[in-house]
Amino acid sequence: MKLDARIYVTGHRGMVGSAIVRRLQALGYTNILTRTHAELDLIDQQAVHAFLAEQRPDYIFIAAAKVGGIQANNLYRADFLYQNLLIEANLIHGAHLAGVQRLMFLGSSCIYPRDCPQPIREDYLLTGPLEPTNEPYAIAKIAGIKLAESYNRQHGRQYISAMPTNLYGPNDNYDLANSHVLPALLRKAHEARLRGDAEYVVWGTGTPMREFLYVDDLADACVHLMQQGYDGPLVNIGTGTDVTIRELAETVMEIVGFQGRIVFDTSKPDGTPRKLLDVSRLADLGWRARTSLRDGIRMAYEAAPFHT
Repeated sequence: MKLDARIYVTGHRGMVGSAIVRRLQALGYTNILTRTHAELDLIDQQAVHAFLAEQRPDYIFIAAAKVGGIQANNLYRADFLYQNLLIEANLIHGAHLAGVQRLMFLGSSCIYPRDCPQPIREDYLLTGPLEPTNEPYAIAKIAGIKLAESYNRQHGRQYISAMPTNLYGPNDNYDLANSHVLPALLRKAHEARLRGDAEYVVWGTGTPMREFLYVDDLADACVHLMQQGYDGPLVNIGTGTDVTIRELAETVMEIVGFQGRIVFDTSKPDGTPRKLLDVSRLADLGWRARTSLRDGIRMAYEAAPFHT
């Protein structure tokens, strides 16, 4: 990618989009296109197509999506399916109409079957049933992958898809009603410490295993793939290591400085028992995660809006 290439990053105010913008700026890219939701509603097909036809970016990173944790995914199933389908369809088809040759679609590791072998290889996609709690979101993301693949096959585009593992870092969502597990734990532990509580509550049994990637590492991997001109199939992006939710909660406690104990609310769902990505394809392309979980959680906590 030339340093003056026109690069459109969608969702630039979100955790992923803002990290991609930070990485591009750090590398010296000077022509980054962004639009807020108020300036461009990605659900509005006509507006999206008009914007892309006018701007004609050289590269697009699709980091915009409606996202949330287990509770939000389960409660707002229609919203997650409908809005994500529209966002990706408008952007991918609009990019094609505007003659954009290079595009990256960012999905989620929840696209893989609930009980598929571990670690999860890219070719396990569509080999079994999905996790029921986030099935609509996963189906939307699978549709995005297949849409990108289909434009490549039918129209000769170079639209690639990357599947990040669980992400965290600056600009994360810390709303306890619909956030993911790590930001929720950070905020709960922080507030428990401020109140002087004896305990803090963690959803589920603590036994599920999860992999976590610092969002700036994800951004580095995405830019690396684009710079390399990668033109192959779906790529997993992760660390290749995982921890139990109990271990995660204990690490959060140490970093936040909470001295109490953990109580597991087993009436709440655990979700998928284990979700570890096989990252050998990405490693073969010359990239590995750099940020340790402990260092990443510390940086995320320091950047959190509630941190004092």
